[in-house]
Amino acid sequence: MHVDWGDAERKLSANVSVLVGESNGAYPSGNSLVVRGSSEAVVIDPSVTVVEMGGVPASIDAVINSHSHEDHVAGNGLFADARVHVHDADLPGVRSMDGLMAVYGLEGDARASFERTVLDEFHYTPRPDATGFGDGHVFDLGGVRVEAVHLPGHTRGHSGFRIGEVFFLSDIDLTGFGPYYGDVWSDLEDFEASLARVREEEADFYVTFHHKGIIEGRATFVEMVDAFAAVIGRRHSAMLDFLAEPHTLDEMRAHRFIYRPHVEMAFVESVELRSATLHVERMLRRGEAVEVAPGRFRRA
Repeated sequence: MHVDWGDAERKLSANVSVLVGESNGAYPSGNSLVVRGSSEAVVIDPSVTVVEMGGVPASIDAVINSHSHEDHVAGNGLFADARVHVHDADLPGVRSMDGLMAVYGLEGDARASFERTVLDEFHYTPRPDATGFGDGHVFDLGGVRVEAVHLPGHTRGHSGFRIGEVFFLSDIDLTGFGPYYGDVWSDLEDFEASLARVREEEADFYVTFHHKGIIEGRATFVEMVDAFAAVIGRRHSAMLDFLAEPHTLDEMRAHRFIYRPHVEMAFVESVELRSATLHVERMLRRGEAVEVAPGRFRRA
């Protein structure tokens, strides 16, 4: 499956290439990495565009998933003879559909609808043979090292990768949308800690799976990651303002603090509820809000 990607393959070094997905890696696609060593080659997060192209510009020995979300594992089934690796904490989502749905926490009709989407649009293929890795694990490809950096919060096992002068950020995507922590396997505190950790990374190139793609230079990266992190505070302030009058979590979900009203996807309601829950829990810990009646909260 050695496929010529032409101009869509952006070579950052002799060993690392970015395979730019449709619309610069906008969801549902993404920007995958191919890393070539003297003994092995790997693809990191094979996107739906990789599947549509029918492969990558290398013979692949292993697939490395940054985490278990539908858009990052789309090509796992395409490389049937390659090993598959993901952080230990996200193994269930790569190994089975039930495991993947547990990551999101969807139930009932929303789960059934999203399962169809994952199969039809993201080509989900369970890989029960997938094996796990931990923080700091090094994949030695022969003269080239891919080092895993655990950056949880988006999912429990979400990881970035150091590859020489390149750092792959995965879904720390630095967009104006801001951090996504809306699954049951997401965590707001962990995400903020991961942002603080990744801010210290020094590289010539930083690569996001979505939208921004290739970012050159540390100064630009730091500016972008700080703006990305600031979205959390703006959301928190907006929710506190909303709680000037008592509201339930369901009312916060319906108000929408994450997605715009016109966005219609199976997981939107679940994401809004999970995000509001995490922020309200933070407010209660900080003494910023009080529970005035069972399930009703107001700014303190």
